[in-house]
Amino acid sequence: MSIATEPTAPLALSEEQGQLQRAAREFAAARFSTAQLRAYRDERDPLGYSRALWREMAELGWTGIPFPEQYGGLGLGLAELGVVLEELGRRLLPTPFLSTVLLTGRALLLGGSEAQKQALLPALCAGERVIALAFQEQGRFAPWQVATRAERSAAGYRLSGEKRFVLDGAGADHWLALARTAGRPGERDGLTLFLLDAGTPGIDCLPTPLIDARNAVQLTLREVAAGPHQVVGEVDGAAEILEPVFDGAAAGLAAELLGVLSEAFDRTLAYLRVRRQFGVPIGSFQALQHRAADLFCERELAISVTRAALRALDAKRPDAPALASAAKARVSDTANRVGRESIQMFGGIGMTDEEDIGLYMKRARAAETTLGDGAWHRDRFASINGY
Repeated sequence: MSIATEPTAPLALSEEQGQLQRAAREFAAARFSTAQLRAYRDERDPLGYSRALWREMAELGWTGIPFPEQYGGLGLGLAELGVVLEELGRRLLPTPFLSTVLLTGRALLLGGSEAQKQALLPALCAGERVIALAFQEQGRFAPWQVATRAERSAAGYRLSGEKRFVLDGAGADHWLALARTAGRPGERDGLTLFLLDAGTPGIDCLPTPLIDARNAVQLTLREVAAGPHQVVGEVDGAAEILEPVFDGAAAGLAAELLGVLSEAFDRTLAYLRVRRQFGVPIGSFQALQHRAADLFCERELAISVTRAALRALDAKRPDAPALASAAKARVSDTANRVGRESIQMFGGIGMTDEEDIGLYMKRARAAETTLGDGAWHRDRFASINGY
């Protein structure tokens, strides 16, 4: 498959997207700081984010951006949501956007019954519900390596197995759990999604906070009962729902990473202008100028491919999956490099907790491996294109 080009569709933001960008930037700057992030980390806050702030964002309409108006959304696209996520990334503002909007929310929109959509999507758009997707069982992203079983019972199903790195699982109101109803681990077919309420008997939840202090949990399912009405989509057909969901989530996460790496880069440039050595700013050293120029070019490429991927997904173009993987791979690699280079250019102070630059590197590393790192997505890109 070749990737189409759109010379008539520039990658610059539209006027409306620019207004949304400014609103998100002003909100994030006014309502959150790295001091609050450190407080979540040091006080071991179980959520790692503010439900009150999440509801404020819902009141602004951001949680409903990709959902139709009939469910309380704005009826916009991933391109608009990406604008918001990029600005939140600049401030390292933790939210359940990835888990609740991009993963479970879109899974319900694409595969849920009308009753499930009416019951959950309006509450999700209003910021009243947090839903976490429990799918991963490996140390790395491997969506079809699922050993959790859903055995048929008189009342429906019984689920047994373990899930790792369930993002925003602490404090979630519901879990969307992926279980195998047929086949063997590694097979794409034979997987089914189940909507489980928090507090369902048989579910144990173990907090496993990530390196960036975001909240994740490990779920253990022991003979968890689920009725037929809790199945989301077709039995054995969860992959048909999850593949486009993962594409949108990967591109959305790339947008957040753009904000993370852009802010880290901007802070590094500012430091190069004020840090003096041998009587001059270190930014006057040609070697550092070359490194900064190289990072600037890498950032511009990351911006272009991410915006192209988000717009392709909104347009449902055939090359959208390849572009989503290209975006996640490029942005993951660039964020990793910017994080390492920033720490080096800050020197010794960059290694201390007082300096914020280390927080940006930690967020970049956690997001880099979430939903597949650069190597995983380059391999997928190659497979899609028949290499």
